[in-house]
Amino acid sequence: DYHLAVDGLSMTMVLLTAIIMPLALLASWKQEGNVKLFFLLFLLLETGMLGVFTALNFFHWFIFWELGLIPMFFLIRIWGAEDRTYASFKFFLYTLAGSVGILLAFAFIYLATNSLDFIDLRKMAASGELAMALGKFVEGINTHIGMHIDPTTFASLLFWGTFLGFAIKVPIWPFHTWLPDAHTQAPTGGSMVLAAILLKMGVYGFLRIVLPIFPYQVQANVNILLFLALASIVFGAYAALAQTDFKRLIAYSSVNHMGYAMLGIFATVATAANVADVVNEKAAALNGAVLQMFNHGISSAALFFLVGVIYERTHTRKLEEYGGLRKIMPIYAGVLGISMFSSLGLPGLNGFVGEFLVFKGAFPIVPLVTSLATIGLVISGVFLLGMMQKVCFGPFNEKWKGLTDMNSREICIIAVLMFFMFWIGLYPGPLLNASNKAVLQLVDLFQNLRH
Repeated sequence: DYHLAVDGLSMTMVLLTAIIMPLALLASWKQEGNVKLFFLLFLLLETGMLGVFTALNFFHWFIFWELGLIPMFFLIRIWGAEDRTYASFKFFLYTLAGSVGILLAFAFIYLATNSLDFIDLRKMAASGELAMALGKFVEGINTHIGMHIDPTTFASLLFWGTFLGFAIKVPIWPFHTWLPDAHTQAPTGGSMVLAAILLKMGVYGFLRIVLPIFPYQVQANVNILLFLALASIVFGAYAALAQTDFKRLIAYSSVNHMGYAMLGIFATVATAANVADVVNEKAAALNGAVLQMFNHGISSAALFFLVGVIYERTHTRKLEEYGGLRKIMPIYAGVLGISMFSSLGLPGLNGFVGEFLVFKGAFPIVPLVTSLATIGLVISGVFLLGMMQKVCFGPFNEKWKGLTDMNSREICIIAVLMFFMFWIGLYPGPLLNASNKAVLQLVDLFQNLRH
């Protein structure tokens, strides 16, 4: 049956989709070419994304998951920049390869349990019934083909197949290489949606599917998962530091920021021996991860939009070609500064709250990994402030003396995003209250695994 629902995990993502999509369409107001097809693809993309965040049956969920892939491929392929063909096919093939792993894993789960309902599978996993069903299924295979496949190994293969699909989508290092190319070549509206929402589909998959349905496998491999989250944070920041292209810099910063969300998720699974109130700390880390998904959606959409604003005027993304734009574009410089500080995590803006909760919750549980992750915070400050210096400050490039500041349409788009930056930075309670109940259920699931 067709099973849709919204809970604390999906509510923030549905809200984010509802915020970003109209703004991305408004940012594409001057789009050239086949405009009808362009906006049709955008609306199909929105259908797929909302379906992913609301479907509770794997069959429907997977259709929506794949539906989100096809429109973005054509948006990049038709309306992208000079290397759009390479970027679009790389994006499509990477994501499709990950989807195959998820599909095969759930095909075997269905053969073993005769269910594709996420709620049923979650209950079966928590009670151990899923492990028993997979064990019987493997015994049947062994009898049929005359081989010996270990049930534990088989369950681990299903977990890693599912993990791969979501790790590519997030993306987690080292599965991230499609992201900078896709972002750089996509049109401005496509980049906004790709960074703000499509990446979150991968993180949401970990919360909705991987953690509840594969709790034992996640727990058994938590050290590997924490290392991958740490690598995403540190290597993503260092890669951004090396960029000379404005858009690629923001793209690599997304790898870094998604690493913080994954750190909060995987810290929830780790064993903590000497923590006085482990449930509270894990709930803080996981709430921080959910909030970080929303926060990154707002700040990354703002930054990619602002890259599009300046690219539309200068037709270059090279940071060294800008310089001193604050003198002739003061409004642009001001909103770029606010968006940059939002991404950096300045207190009073939305990015701070999510990152603070992740670090506050993760540090008592995995202190070494969390301490090393602060390297990413420092490097983020370096590359974001360096970006601001190259674009808005320093000697003014006379080539740009005729540029106009942001118009009313552009100001309206960024004003909506800035509202959420300040609102969540000063009053994050409503979003945290929305996610907290679902978060506590996940925390309790992993606490009960030990008893």
